[in-house]
Amino acid sequence: MVDKLLKERIRSEKLLDRIVGAEDAAELIKDGMVIGASGFTPSGYPKAVPLALAEKAKKSDKPFKISLYTGASVGAEVDGAWAEAGIISKRLPYQTNAKIREKINSGEIEYVDMHLSQSTQYVNYGFIPKVDVAIVEALAITEDGHLIPTSGIGNTAAFVAQADRVIVEINKKKPLELEGMADIYTTKAPPNREPIPITHPGDRIGVPYIECGADKIAAIVVTDLQDSTRPLAAVSEKEKQISNHIIDFLNKEVAAGRLTKELLPLQSGVGSVANAVFYGLCESDFSNLTCYTEVVQDSMLDLLRSGKAVIASTTSLSPSPEALEKFEQEIEFFKEKIILRPQELSNNPEVIRRLGVIAINTAIEMDIYGNVNSTHIMGSKMMNGIGGSGDFTRNGYITIFSTVSTAKDGAISSIVPFVSHVDHTEHEVMVIVTEQGYADLRGLSPKERAIKIIENCAHPDYRTALMDYYTRASEVSAKQTPHILDEALSWHAKFQKTGSMK
Repeated sequence: MVDKLLKERIRSEKLLDRIVGAEDAAELIKDGMVIGASGFTPSGYPKAVPLALAEKAKKSDKPFKISLYTGASVGAEVDGAWAEAGIISKRLPYQTNAKIREKINSGEIEYVDMHLSQSTQYVNYGFIPKVDVAIVEALAITEDGHLIPTSGIGNTAAFVAQADRVIVEINKKKPLELEGMADIYTTKAPPNREPIPITHPGDRIGVPYIECGADKIAAIVVTDLQDSTRPLAAVSEKEKQISNHIIDFLNKEVAAGRLTKELLPLQSGVGSVANAVFYGLCESDFSNLTCYTEVVQDSMLDLLRSGKAVIASTTSLSPSPEALEKFEQEIEFFKEKIILRPQELSNNPEVIRRLGVIAINTAIEMDIYGNVNSTHIMGSKMMNGIGGSGDFTRNGYITIFSTVSTAKDGAISSIVPFVSHVDHTEHEVMVIVTEQGYADLRGLSPKERAIKIIENCAHPDYRTALMDYYTRASEVSAKQTPHILDEALSWHAKFQKTGSMK
């Protein structure tokens, strides 16, 4: 007997007999398959079937490996459980889980770190092995067998379109009031690709469901599991200072006539620094703001609540556990203010360039010429991945990178002579910000950039050493981008040997 409430979520009578347990659904996944999982950040991802698959693999005496594609990071029920079970052979395009990171850096998992907008194209164009099975969390299934997504969309539409079979997790924990927030639109492959008709972050151009069809749905699992969203630390004093510097910069752009008090659509990466920036905007003089981004966190919700922002276009709702509970109580308020799109739209270069997005992202380290490392520790150890930062940085109206000026209790300078790994080149980075100040690099030569970054952004404990390096490099090398290469790289080598760059 299927209760009335479940029929509100599974609206096709012929699909009711495909409801099975998570263990039975996991049996559909075989060794060597490519699995596409829904969600983006720890939001909207499947949970019950991945946990069942991990348990199945642990009990099996036969080798069992799969490749995992997602939109971005997913919860521990996928990345953590599958890494611990040892079943992931390849992972793309982004992750944040400590266990999977450990196995990537030990060489046990092959990791393909990708620009998120390109990951959809790689799937759609057949550049990488096709998805065999898609595991999708959904609010409901329509009468025609289409899937109404929950709180994180990512690459779900692309995975469903390509997969031979789809396993659907109907999550009763996700309120049905989310229905209608999604705007699903997919692009065609060249030479038939058409312009994406978004000219404002609030434009709705698609449908509120992911096309699937009943015939593709191989199993339905009913769950009641909440997303393992990340708690956000309180905003630190240094993060407040970074936020203040960014707002100061934006105010000067308004004064110069390059922006208005409404700014342009805002994008922000994830984490505490990004959160601090938007909390600062809540208290600023800016108004009637819009957001065209990939993740909505706590402070962006507050920006909408305060009336400072009028719309946020995203691919994922990823607030802290406390903010998630509050959000779910206020869904009707947010329903007309938040649009959930596939990441091929939320991160699309064409749309970002057209709208003139102001991109604000975080870095691990930055060098004196403006190159940014956002992925690797000491050049070879993967942290999380490039995510969507490159999509926005390469195409934004203004591109800003921020970080606290030191790490490891001051043992590491975040401003170095030469980054140990380059994700965003000096050609793409316009503004660098630390708690010390900001450096506007637009229109500056490499030598001019170096002096401004050292003077404005480096920590005082490292400023003298950086300026001494730059001065000596200017005397002994070519004058365009002065470097003493052995010495530039020695900053990282010294830390590896002694635990300090000082």
